[in-house]
Amino acid sequence: MKSVTVKNLIDLFKLEVLIGNEHIGRVITRSRAHRPGLEFVGYFDFFPMERVQVLGKKEINYLHKLTEEERNHHIGNIVKYHPPCFVVAANQEGLKYLMKYCEQEGIPLLRTAEPTTEFINKLDMYLIQALAPEMAIHGVCVNVSGIGILLRGKSGIGKSETAHTLIHRGHRLVADDVVTLKKLGPNTLLGTHNESTREFLALRSIGLVNVVRLYGRKAFQEQSRIVLDIELTHWKDQALNNDLELEPKFSDYLDVRIPYIEIQLQPGRDVASLIEAAANNWYLKQQGYSAAEEFMKRLQNE
Repeated sequence: MKSVTVKNLIDLFKLEVLIGNEHIGRVITRSRAHRPGLEFVGYFDFFPMERVQVLGKKEINYLHKLTEEERNHHIGNIVKYHPPCFVVAANQEGLKYLMKYCEQEGIPLLRTAEPTTEFINKLDMYLIQALAPEMAIHGVCVNVSGIGILLRGKSGIGKSETAHTLIHRGHRLVADDVVTLKKLGPNTLLGTHNESTREFLALRSIGLVNVVRLYGRKAFQEQSRIVLDIELTHWKDQALNNDLELEPKFSDYLDVRIPYIEIQLQPGRDVASLIEAAANNWYLKQQGYSAAEEFMKRLQNE
C-alpha cells in the first residue's frame, strides 16, 4: 500500500510543528482530510481514524466554549484513536489543552496560516495523487487540444516521432518512453512522467531533445487525464474497412476503461492528423454528436 508521512506534509505545506516533532515519521495511507465535528459531540460510528484531522475555526471555537472537563472528555475520545496527525488551520491560538493530549498520545499537532477550506482542498489534491494506485507502461503520453492520449506500439514504430510532429503543431508532450498511470477515481486515469524523463523526447537518428528548450514552455505539460488509448501498428493488407461507425473497443488500466483505437502505419499516411481527428471526434461524441448518425439520418430523409 502506498503511503506518505507527516513529515512530507510539513515540508510540502510549510506547516508549523506545535508538538510531536519526534513522531513526524508517522504514516498516512488514506487520501482526503477529515474535520472532526460529529466526533466532538460523541458520534464515532464512521470516524475515519486513518485520515489527517483538520481543525478549522468552527471546531476550535467550539472547543474554546466548553468547560475544561467537557473539553478534556471530547478531545480524549478522539486522540485515543491515534489519527496520523492534527492540523490547526488559520493560525488559531489557545491550543494548550490540545497540545497536552497530543503529547500524551504521541500525535503530531501542526498549524498552518492558510484558511481551512483552502488548506483542505490543497491537502486533498496532494493526497489523492500521492496515494493513487499507479502503474508504468512503455509508450508516449501527449495532450492534443486539451485531450490526453496514450500512444502505444512496438519499439521503433514511430511513437516519439509522431509525438514530435504533434508538438510542432502546437500540442504538448506529457511523457516519453515510460508513462506513469495513476488511478484518481473509478473513471479517471492520469498520465504523467517519471521525473527522470521530464521534458525529454527520444528521437531516433537525432537523440534526446528537450522540448521546452526547443519549442518553449507551451510544448510540455506535467500531467493529463487519459481519455484515448491509440496503438500504432504495422500496415496489414485488407485489414481496414470502410464501415461508417467502427465497433467501439476499450483498453483497461487499473480497472479504468479507456476507448481504444488502432492506427495502421503506411508511407504517406499522416498519422499526426489522424490522431488530431480522433481527439476531436472523441470530444464531439462527449457532446452527444455522431457523424455516422447524422449521415444515416440524411440518407433516411432522402
